Amino acid sequence: MVSLLKVNHQQHFAVFSSGIRPNNRTFHRKSSFISMSSRSPTTIQHLHNTVSSSSNHNLDIPIMVNGCSGKMGKAVIKAADSAGLNIMPLSFGSAVENGKTVQVCGKDILIHGPDDRENVLASVFDEHPNLVVVDYTVPSAVNDNAELYCKVGVPFVMGTTGGDRDRLYKIVEDSKVYAVISPQMGKQVVAFLAAMEIMAEQFPGAFSGYSLQVMESHQTSKVDTSGTAKAVISCFQKLGVSFNVDQIQMIRDPQRQLEMVGVPEEHLSGHAFHMYHLTSPDQTVSFEFQHNVCGRSIYAEGTVDAVIFLAKKVQSKADKLIYNMIDVLREGNMR
Repeated sequence: MVSLLKVNHQQHFAVFSSGIRPNNRTFHRKSSFISMSSRSPTTIQHLHNTVSSSSNHNLDIPIMVNGCSGKMGKAVIKAADSAGLNIMPLSFGSAVENGKTVQVCGKDILIHGPDDRENVLASVFDEHPNLVVVDYTVPSAVNDNAELYCKVGVPFVMGTTGGDRDRLYKIVEDSKVYAVISPQMGKQVVAFLAAMEIMAEQFPGAFSGYSLQVMESHQTSKVDTSGTAKAVISCFQKLGVSFNVDQIQMIRDPQRQLEMVGVPEEHLSGHAFHMYHLTSPDQTVSFEFQHNVCGRSIYAEGTVDAVIFLAKKVQSKADKLIYNMIDVLREGNMR
């Protein structure tokens, strides 16, 4: 059974440790944590994928991945192809990408720029009425893209972080379009967030008076603050901690990531390390929460689960229209 913990890419998920915090306030100190890690897929995992793929290949869900030239977009296409979803040979990108072709999993995907996107999407949706769009573009495009999907009436999974989130939800609510919107697509990280929300709901004020330090490290291409960190901070605030989002220590410098955070060099271009450190008013008690992810497979697999989940909700004509990854987890039908 130990080998079942060997999943692709190094991944760490941590419970908290309590004790006295050393005077050194930096975040490079190692804490006790539960770890799942590996460097390559195992034979057991391969057999699991082989067995589960037989049913997935009958899903016949058309999926259009916008932002396919990015690393996250490519990872989603690979995961979707492995799951047996029907990858559409087109994607939306920036003006400079217009007309370019990206090859992923042996498929040529034509990128369309901002011009005439509505007609293109409407045409694809007309030909594939059970289409689901996945968005991994850029924060500045979140709201405009959502408006486009809602105007055409296409269900979508929004994996891109940033943008005006209140406006995003309002757009979807007014359009009556089905959507999964989540700043975090990693299923195990979402389970941790759900546990934090339960704790905050059941024990409000439990950490009143405690000070909080938050560090998040991502690849240099991620320009916005971690949505996951914001969600965790919201829980700590309900638990009585006074902390503003602008106090988050964002680390994007590769040298600091190597030396201070401990990111493996091979994952500088794709990682998500988070640490939350709580200290009591008298400095005698500390709690530390940590979740570190190397690579993108955890998010890609979660995104595919979200697509399958959303397609089923559309098919069943569910009353609820807007979902998040906790809803996907609760459904219990993940691969």
